[in-house]
Amino acid sequence: MGSMTDLFSQQAFSPATATLLGNPSRKKGAYPTALKSTLSHAGYIRAAGVITSWPGYAPTPLVALDKLAERLDVASIHYKDESSRFGLGSFKALGGAYAVFRLLASELRRLHGDIDETALATGRLGEAAKGITVCCATDGNHGRSVAWGARMFGARAVIFVHATVSERRVDAIRRYGAEVVRTQGNYDDSVREADRTAAENGWFVVSDTSYPGYTDVPRDVMQGYSVMVAEALGASEAPPTHVFLQCGVGGLAAAVIAHLWEAYGADMPIVTVVEPAKAACLYESARSGKPTAVTGDLDTIMAGMACGEPSVIAWPILRDGASAFMTIPDEAALATMRLLASGVAGATIVGGESGVAGLAGLIVAAGEPDWRRSLGLDRTSRVLLIGSEGDTDPDLYARVVGRTGDAVRAGAQR
Repeated sequence: MGSMTDLFSQQAFSPATATLLGNPSRKKGAYPTALKSTLSHAGYIRAAGVITSWPGYAPTPLVALDKLAERLDVASIHYKDESSRFGLGSFKALGGAYAVFRLLASELRRLHGDIDETALATGRLGEAAKGITVCCATDGNHGRSVAWGARMFGARAVIFVHATVSERRVDAIRRYGAEVVRTQGNYDDSVREADRTAAENGWFVVSDTSYPGYTDVPRDVMQGYSVMVAEALGASEAPPTHVFLQCGVGGLAAAVIAHLWEAYGADMPIVTVVEPAKAACLYESARSGKPTAVTGDLDTIMAGMACGEPSVIAWPILRDGASAFMTIPDEAALATMRLLASGVAGATIVGGESGVAGLAGLIVAAGEPDWRRSLGLDRTSRVLLIGSEGDTDPDLYARVVGRTGDAVRAGAQR
């Protein structure tokens, strides 16, 4: 696959093709009480109690990328590899399924009075749940999580995908028993179609993005993600000083920031939000000082982040807690996939096109002296990354890397 020097010689990592914006709205000090109504430590405790009881639960690995840390002149880089999460291939398994659980518990309680949540979590209330239909829009991974959760708990799932979602991602959703409906337009159009259809049919939307009048379920989705953050901190020898987080509507980044902020207060890490240049609604929101939508086909290879509208409950946490907002070109994500597959970073990892974007942002920022200074990156920096997906589109992964994910994993085991 080439040497570290070869892989870094690519134009893909040039700062000339990326942008960095310091966040003038960043608030320092303790985690604001007002934000605890969205995400809190108490919410994490509740989510962890449910999620860790599911069959197959295990913490995902926190992988040291020592050679890359040396190359980027930082103290350490740790990559939380979510590619094995519940066999679904991404961190979304934590959020969508947990939100399905919470929604079903609430609806069954409304219909039948007090219920045994342990019985629901283990599928023993499937007969009662089978009359309930959950639905969502997805770029792939969230829909898979919702479908998996619905099957685990006994409910019906209908998943809406927009025009450019690959057939391999659709097939992966169908394997969990969900009905898939393909819509016209982009991701945001599919969100609106799912909402409209659910209202017509009495279904329940389990969305990972929030919009005016719809916030409770996305809050549960985001709270589920906090389990992943707690795992990472528990496996770390020292707290991170920097975190680079990929973003779509902002749910993942907001969940990570909230957990870190409540854990460390004024000493929380410097967090940089990373988006595709072709779908940078959070960057534009930071630049304008208010939630700002971007339009068009949002045609980025980072399909899980092809989102044009910020989540209304994620945005206040990002606005107040992120230190910087960054955009990267598609080429940076593709080059990072190849870098991780090569093993030259210090470990061999199968990282999907959306899952590696935070690492791509770090590589770009570390190569620009002015950006290093503005972010406080130096030889003492300890960087945490969330590798949010593996090869969730196996055909695309093989085309980008030149080998299948299975071949990369097999090579790493030799």
